[in-house]
Amino acid sequence: MTGRAALLIDFGSTFTKLRAVDLDSARVLGSGQGPSTVTTDVTIGLDAALGDLEARLGALPAFTHRLASSSAAGGLRMVTVGLVKELTAEAARQAALGAGAKLVGTFAYRLTAADLESIAELAPDMILLAGGTDGGNAEVILHNADALAWTALGCPIVVAGNREAADEALSLLEAGGTSARKADNVMPAFGELAIEPARAAIRQIFIERIVHAKGIDKAADRFDAVLMPTPAAVMEGARLLSEGTESRAGLGPLLVVDIGGATTDVHSVAEGAPSQDGVLVQGLPEPKVKRTVEGDLGMRHNAAAIVEAVGPAALAAEAGLAAEAVEAQLAQVAGDVERLPQSAQDLAFDAALAHGAVRVAVARHAGTTRVMQTVNGPVLVQSGKDLSDVATVIGTGGPLAHGGTPADVLRAALADPGEPMSLRPKRPALYVDADYLLYAAGLLAEVDPDAGFALASASLRPVEDEVDHERRSHG
Repeated sequence: MTGRAALLIDFGSTFTKLRAVDLDSARVLGSGQGPSTVTTDVTIGLDAALGDLEARLGALPAFTHRLASSSAAGGLRMVTVGLVKELTAEAARQAALGAGAKLVGTFAYRLTAADLESIAELAPDMILLAGGTDGGNAEVILHNADALAWTALGCPIVVAGNREAADEALSLLEAGGTSARKADNVMPAFGELAIEPARAAIRQIFIERIVHAKGIDKAADRFDAVLMPTPAAVMEGARLLSEGTESRAGLGPLLVVDIGGATTDVHSVAEGAPSQDGVLVQGLPEPKVKRTVEGDLGMRHNAAAIVEAVGPAALAAEAGLAAEAVEAQLAQVAGDVERLPQSAQDLAFDAALAHGAVRVAVARHAGTTRVMQTVNGPVLVQSGKDLSDVATVIGTGGPLAHGGTPADVLRAALADPGEPMSLRPKRPALYVDADYLLYAAGLLAEVDPDAGFALASASLRPVEDEVDHERRSHG
């Protein structure tokens, strides 16, 4: 083999998955996988995956880069603590999600004994402690730092609150034997988000501490670095495609929907400002690069929740199945969450589940408008991001890459005339990440962005023609 090659590793909860890619031609040389053995010895699964890859390639190339991400053991479990739920607690939540965390709890105001018990039960890998604008309230973050310092949680804490109280909060935590690190305030002024420094601190601790806790550092000599949690790698891949590189123009504002067995993640890279004149924006400003995680919209672990969110009748109609058949399909999934679709009825049910997950997840991610009466008459008020003019929607994950009806599924992300207040994309180009390479592009973004961009671009399969046909057939 000639040219530069990279080995891209994803330590997942079930499988360790590998991609060998040619950086010069932006193509996948081969794939391999083995069981994820992070609870015993991570190198066993990695060796199995490498053996599988070598068997497919005949011989392994000399890799220029060996980069890894990890979603093993449930991902990076995080709890955020802020001052006010709608303000600093929400800013902390955005920082945690943007760092690729699995947010398991959000707390606001002064932590109570019951709150501390709840946090202990959640068993987080890390806590993000925020609270107060710079020069604002200091009492609450100091109270919470002192309360957390004397727990037996044993997890690191990132302090990203009022800068005038941050050093004292850090001292309180360290006095109790808690590992802590300071980052810039996630909300330095009222209504101002600054979440990138906290994201960077979270990812750094992930590399230093969480990788060790998951046992992945046992294989450290096999790769260059674990750069980030897998969801963060997907987000960085989306950012790279949107913004491009110094030598390649990006695709512009875009939306990525990642459908999984336990969650459906939505990533947007867009300013989200109102697309209409005269619209007032309410609430915290939205981050340009935003991730939301819908933990109740997993294709396997939460299939019943998708049916409930969409409505059994609507899902049955989408699948072309009778109500009794939907119930039988749900029972099959509940009995074996690892089961893959076997029959035409299984495939139709899975496609309807994916359609429902996308519809609900994107509606939750996108902003909304409402009419508010004022002394000067009615005005339109926007909450969240306006994604109406987003030009590109990308679907990734097994149900889209391997499903037979990706256009039908991605159609659910589009604006619906029946829901005029939802600010979903109106007429974007639709693509499927056919080779599941967004995470790989995210890993390459820092070391070889041109190769990462080319790789992700090559993986995009357009489905616009199918969508246009659907639009015409539905009038």
